[in-house]
Amino acid sequence: MTRLTTAPASAPTAAALSPSAYQDPFARAHLPPAPLWPDFCFDLPELAYPARLNCVAALLDAQVAAGGGDRVAVIGEHARWSYRQLQQQVDRIAHVLREDLGLVSGNRVLLRGANNPMMAACILAVLKAGCIAVPTMPLLRAAELGTIANKAQVDAVLCAASLRAEIDAMPAAPARVLFFNGDADSAALEARMARYDAPFDAADSAADDVCLISFTSGTTGIPKGTMHFHRDVLAICDCFPRHTLGTGAADIFIGTPPLAFTFGLGGLLLFPLRFGAAGVLLEKLTPETLLAAIAKYRATVCFTAPTFYRQMAPLAANYDLSSLTRSVSAGEALPLATRQSWQEATGLRMIDGIGATELLHIFISAAGDAIRPGATGKPVPGYQACILDHDGKPVGPGVIGRLAVKGPTGCRYLADPRQGEYVLDGWNLTGDAYEMDADGYFYYRSRTDDMIISAGYNIAGAEVEDVLMRHPAVAECGVIGRPDEERGQVVEAHVVLRPGFAPDAAMARALQDYVKAAIAPYKYPRAVRFLDKLPRTETGKLQRFKLRASSTTDLKTPT
Repeated sequence: MTRLTTAPASAPTAAALSPSAYQDPFARAHLPPAPLWPDFCFDLPELAYPARLNCVAALLDAQVAAGGGDRVAVIGEHARWSYRQLQQQVDRIAHVLREDLGLVSGNRVLLRGANNPMMAACILAVLKAGCIAVPTMPLLRAAELGTIANKAQVDAVLCAASLRAEIDAMPAAPARVLFFNGDADSAALEARMARYDAPFDAADSAADDVCLISFTSGTTGIPKGTMHFHRDVLAICDCFPRHTLGTGAADIFIGTPPLAFTFGLGGLLLFPLRFGAAGVLLEKLTPETLLAAIAKYRATVCFTAPTFYRQMAPLAANYDLSSLTRSVSAGEALPLATRQSWQEATGLRMIDGIGATELLHIFISAAGDAIRPGATGKPVPGYQACILDHDGKPVGPGVIGRLAVKGPTGCRYLADPRQGEYVLDGWNLTGDAYEMDADGYFYYRSRTDDMIISAGYNIAGAEVEDVLMRHPAVAECGVIGRPDEERGQVVEAHVVLRPGFAPDAAMARALQDYVKAAIAPYKYPRAVRFLDKLPRTETGKLQRFKLRASSTTDLKTPT
């Protein structure tokens, strides 16, 4: 049964932080005020971390010390590193950061690169050196990078050579910049790494020292910096992958989310390391190449977004996916049609999950016999969840309200006034509208700011999208509420058609009739817009704010 209790009185708060080990006090100085922190819960025994903790020492060095140095840790297109080899690369980079670049503990390092072993080593090295990693999406432009660098006040940059153009174009770029995976330049990161062979002792750091500043993916248009501690990195490994996925050393993880996205950082790097498993890190995957990679590397666990699963399902029969035992979907709502098509194609029951950059990774999910189609799942062990009404009071089963979560991780924005909007009475408010049933399962209804109120009716856009996705003409769709003088809002569907279907008024009418026949008629889209593609973030999330601002020609039919 889902608990509605508050966090234990012993849960650390901002006012009870242990002494920082960092020389640079920036992170501690820019944490939110103590009254705006969420409650933290450490009920599971595995979440009892020591006061002094470097997460890379616990993730990587501990595996080597325990005799797992020869096990495969990361696999790339052109490299396959054991735990010992990865440790050696990480140590060399850490030496460069501290000795060549002169960084001190608590300095921020902006990281930029696609998924590959060197990018993984750079992230781990920053943390092991006692610095703070600021990973950025490969598709970000100079102005966007400049905003992030300015807000985090970054001290150095590690960037893949193939992505240097935007770094070079940044306004006021940091003076200390090194490029990797490029030519054998004497100024390149690899050339500097070659000078160091000695091990690097993990920097002294407090368990509650910030080690990661992750910026949200911008589905609302304005990304926020989320601050995470060394203990948070371990906590996400000791909750979802341990208790829901049942991760073991024999697992091989694969997927599409970038390491700069916490979904990818956890699922493709941190989770495998915690359990002595392996992560496959590949660049620029398509549905076809991901399926081929699963077969080639005999992957057992796949992490990707619903969009990819939907595209992979009709292709799955062409590949040997017999090694795959678990498939995890997150990043956006999982349509029931996508869940069903993937299971029919592979025999695998989709593990749906909801996470947030603010909480670092997945906190509600279900696997195996605990899966209920249509439900995201139950709170992952270590987390609590409930539904709050507009007044912030918990409501019972069958009521749609605001999803509220607390656990060992939680929201701490970097110098951002929106902290007060995300945390209420110790709960993290994810911005999602959910409904809980009598058995404690949570069902996604919409984003709270996407609930459509039309002529007095509450309409969840996700429900309309799920119906539209079952129509044979629809490849993708996004549903929003559009202001309307008569009804307040009307349901508007933005649709990408499959090849061979005409984007005309007749098709709009057909889709409207299809929805009317499947769900309550008042929920049907009174406006239909046809697009060539939907606006998405680099992580695959639909950017509804761009749909609202869209000036695409409106193909309406009489109502």
